[in-house]
Amino acid sequence: MLSLKLKQFAKIRANSASKCQIAAALNTITNGSAASPYGGSNTSSATPWLASRAALTSQVSKGTINDNNNSLTDPVVMSFKEWFKNRNDALLYEIFKIIGSNPDDDEDDVSLRRSTDLVLSNMRLRLNEAFVLEVLEYGKHKDVLSCLKFFDWAGRQPGFKHTRATFYAIFKILAKARRMSRMLEFIDSFIKQSYTHKVQFLNTLVMGYAVAGKPHFALQLFGRMRFQGLDLDSFGYHALLNALVEESSFDAALVISRQIRMRGLESEVTRFLTAKSLCKQKLLGEAEAYIRGVLSDGRSWKGRELGVLIEALCKNDEFDHAEKLIEEFQNLGTIPMDDVYDVWLQGLVGVGRLDAALEFLKKQKSLDMYVPGLFRYNSLLFRLLMEDRLEDAFELLMEMKESQISPDEVTMNAALCLFCKAGMVDAALRLYTARSEFMLTLNSLAYNFLINTLCGDGSIDKAFSVLQDAVDEGYFPGKKAFVILADAFCREGKLDKMKELLLFALDQNIIPSVSTYDKFISALCKAGRVEDGYLIYKELNKINEISARGTYFHLINGFNRLSRGDIAARLLIEMQEKGYKPSRTLFRAVIHCLSKMENPEKEFLKLLEVQLSLSHSSCQVYDFFIDGAGYAKKPELARGVYEVMLKSGIELTLSSDILMLQSYLKSERISDAVNFFNSLRSRRKFGRKIYCCMISGLCKANKTDIALEFLKEMKENKVNPSIECYELIIKLLCSEGRYHTAVTLINEFVKAGRSVTSFIGNTLLLHSLQSQELYVAWTHLNEDQEENSQSSMLGLLIGAFCGRVRVSEHIDHLEEEIGKCFTPDVFTYNILLRRLSLVSMDRACELFSRMRQKGYDPNQWTYDILVSSFFRHGMTKEGNQWLEEMLRRGFRPSESTTMLI
Repeated sequence: MLSLKLKQFAKIRANSASKCQIAAALNTITNGSAASPYGGSNTSSATPWLASRAALTSQVSKGTINDNNNSLTDPVVMSFKEWFKNRNDALLYEIFKIIGSNPDDDEDDVSLRRSTDLVLSNMRLRLNEAFVLEVLEYGKHKDVLSCLKFFDWAGRQPGFKHTRATFYAIFKILAKARRMSRMLEFIDSFIKQSYTHKVQFLNTLVMGYAVAGKPHFALQLFGRMRFQGLDLDSFGYHALLNALVEESSFDAALVISRQIRMRGLESEVTRFLTAKSLCKQKLLGEAEAYIRGVLSDGRSWKGRELGVLIEALCKNDEFDHAEKLIEEFQNLGTIPMDDVYDVWLQGLVGVGRLDAALEFLKKQKSLDMYVPGLFRYNSLLFRLLMEDRLEDAFELLMEMKESQISPDEVTMNAALCLFCKAGMVDAALRLYTARSEFMLTLNSLAYNFLINTLCGDGSIDKAFSVLQDAVDEGYFPGKKAFVILADAFCREGKLDKMKELLLFALDQNIIPSVSTYDKFISALCKAGRVEDGYLIYKELNKINEISARGTYFHLINGFNRLSRGDIAARLLIEMQEKGYKPSRTLFRAVIHCLSKMENPEKEFLKLLEVQLSLSHSSCQVYDFFIDGAGYAKKPELARGVYEVMLKSGIELTLSSDILMLQSYLKSERISDAVNFFNSLRSRRKFGRKIYCCMISGLCKANKTDIALEFLKEMKENKVNPSIECYELIIKLLCSEGRYHTAVTLINEFVKAGRSVTSFIGNTLLLHSLQSQELYVAWTHLNEDQEENSQSSMLGLLIGAFCGRVRVSEHIDHLEEEIGKCFTPDVFTYNILLRRLSLVSMDRACELFSRMRQKGYDPNQWTYDILVSSFFRHGMTKEGNQWLEEMLRRGFRPSESTTMLI
């Protein structure tokens, strides 16, 4: 199903117009803006949740809410539910729910329209101008087409005719929603209708063109009216004047304003528009002088003139002057200031001066002079949320509730976002699940917050359920929520849910990012569903989307596990064609997989041929193939590549020779390795690297005597053996019980001025625990050593660990003595723990504490030693305690320890 969707989008990608559509869809979702929030406290009403309010407010501000503390969250959630249920717009919600049940694409379906009309008529609504305006005001923020449908239905009801005010309202809604084509269609249909009152018809038509942003059409129509001896009424004149001011046609606006005054139609609306025109021209001084003149003349006004000036001053960043004007006019005590306060509050919120806005509200509330409307409250609320001022947002919600402000969907969405931000996941979910009870819906911002919060809380399934609800209601999460949810599904291996999420996105014409697909492909590979991941990868390739380098690694390794070396090899080439450089390890894995196929030589050479065509016979390419064949234990394939290099005249580097030698050694083809080594003598001077390679390979193949011969030859040729050579041979000699030879090498090593390494020291201590023979060999070969020499101290440690030296005298100093001989590591401490646990578990535990204090991180064997030792000593209780700690750390006891438990 998913691959089919991707195939569909492969066709879409080929069409540039479709690309624009996809980009537009993505922008719609990802560019959602958030408004803002606030709070002030009113403790006058003794509601049940007030007992928890102080504690909640404190914890909300710190984001430390414990969701399990229902004693705090329950009363608040219940009070919010009651508040939302008792709001006063339930009837309006029901009207738009009925209209919305007729989808946009069915609006011409007569039967559906009649059904909607019948349901609305059965509601027995009292239609008048005020009610229709109220419905349109409610719906303008929700659904423009539903507003149009209600307007059309209302106009067809007996006993009601639309007024200029209702026409003006619907025109404004269409204009604000930028539905200009729809609005002009509406005006055209209006023209075709027959009306008995020609003057009213032309008035409305002029007003329609004006609001539609076509004031010049309106002026032409007005001119024809005047030619016919007709005139606009006061409403039409002012609608035209406002449109001209909005379009910055100030000369024409001045002419119309004169016409208004000549006809005696001047009112506070005229004065408001005059002030608005001056402010729009940035003539703020003239606007202020004009307002003062209006006031001194004693003409009536409603404060809107001052409001438009305050708004202009705020936009011009003249907040101090605006504040002084507000105080001056407020002190007069005769001027209605609510509109001014609204503008001032919005100006403060708009520029983020939230402290000033909160202080202003607090001051006005204390004087009982001003209560903001719901829109102002919601704006401040969301701004506070955006800036993570959760305590203030919580207090503002409380103030709104206590002031009996009727909430709306914006308020509910803000409350849900607040709960999410404060970590009150359970409270947010309960409010969300109860949304149908109070007939409110979520917006995309609230859905994003809820999904993000649930993902952060680990409730991935609940987050997906919320996503499904969001899609059903026409929303799809923003980019951040989508990525968080996708990451969570991939991380937790919920791959079927991830598939559904991608299908949701594609159904919404949203193309997820390649990185999201990469995570899905990688998760599928980890889950053993590499074929499914490969199908998606192929479809992405078809639309020229380039997967990440890590995705190729996951796919290649997945097919290697399935023994599908042919596909792994193809992917190895494709990743290079996309500009990625594979690692040597990846080459090894692919070649190893090819070596297990029916015709390994053919597949191997085929890959080599294609690879050389990409890399222009690079020496590194040949080295990769020799190395890969060596790790696959196919030295004959490695030798074939090596011969190709010789025949092609490619200069063989030391790296190529070492890799060829290693391929023989890894396959334990010792005679071939020795012969190849000897063949190199004629054309290469041997240095440390090739000798070390030979000795290391022989040690890993348990060829001790041959390794010793090459070590002797190395020294005879005055090539200084590496520390690794000594370490591997000494370890091998000890494991074979050849302690005299091992001690001889150690003495030689020390006499050459080298310090005993941690590897050598640990090897000696480990074998000392197992046998006393090492101590015998050591004392025999080091009888004449000085007491304070490194060999003497090392011998003392060997004796202490094998039991030949009395531990009671030196037990507290063993750690210190080890540090004098070589640098201890975790392995050293594990050996020391094993030795001390034979004597005293208390001292073993003390050593464990010191080990951690010094920064050494205990591993599985550390805990295994302690657990097994406690049980061996019969200390079952302590053993079980350490076992629990071991399991908490993610470690598992060894088989031998399990038998003791």
